[in-house]
Amino acid sequence: MARISIAVIDDHPLFREGVMRILSEVPGFEIVAEGGTRDDALKICATLRPDVLLMDISMPGGGLNAIQPILETNPAQKIVMLTVSEGSDDVMGALSKGAKAYVLKGVGSRALADIVRSVAAGETYVSPTLSARLLSDMSSSATASPQPNPLADLTSREQEVLNLVAEGLSNKRIALRLGVHEKTIKQHMTHIFAKLGTSNRTEAAMVLRNVMTA
Repeated sequence: MARISIAVIDDHPLFREGVMRILSEVPGFEIVAEGGTRDDALKICATLRPDVLLMDISMPGGGLNAIQPILETNPAQKIVMLTVSEGSDDVMGALSKGAKAYVLKGVGSRALADIVRSVAAGETYVSPTLSARLLSDMSSSATASPQPNPLADLTSREQEVLNLVAEGLSNKRIALRLGVHEKTIKQHMTHIFAKLGTSNRTEAAMVLRNVMTA
């Protein structure tokens, strides 16, 4: 099994060292770099190209400001924001700029390892409490004017998968629930994103919530 290379960018040394120590003990993980600023993140991604970059938002230069320059240099770079910020603007800002995951620092070590694996495999992730808040914010700000149903093009199975995504289930759990292979769920998600014009699970779930509350 190929090792997953990881870089950790956080301007709090004790926290950064703790995350590095935890992840370095996970079989299949390799910590290749660390840093504490936006410039560190840019340099590390340009030279080492880790499989997964864990990065805080609040640090010199700003974590959000590092996302686009990193992806311009390496569009395939997978970025996980690991932060204390629960602000909807920060969450949406990170996702819209191209981050693959948004995780709160209170996450447990096992959950963090699972998130890193899933992101390395191409999945996206947003902490469940933040997903629910985003959906609530989006529904409250939706206009009252009639809109075409964006779910109309989805098959019944795709709508079923999307409903489970909105409940916060991972691809693996959805596959278990529906009795199919995880690969099949990933294919459904690709079709759902294309039909809804979304780029990640949270955006797709927002579309569903907006339709349900319209």
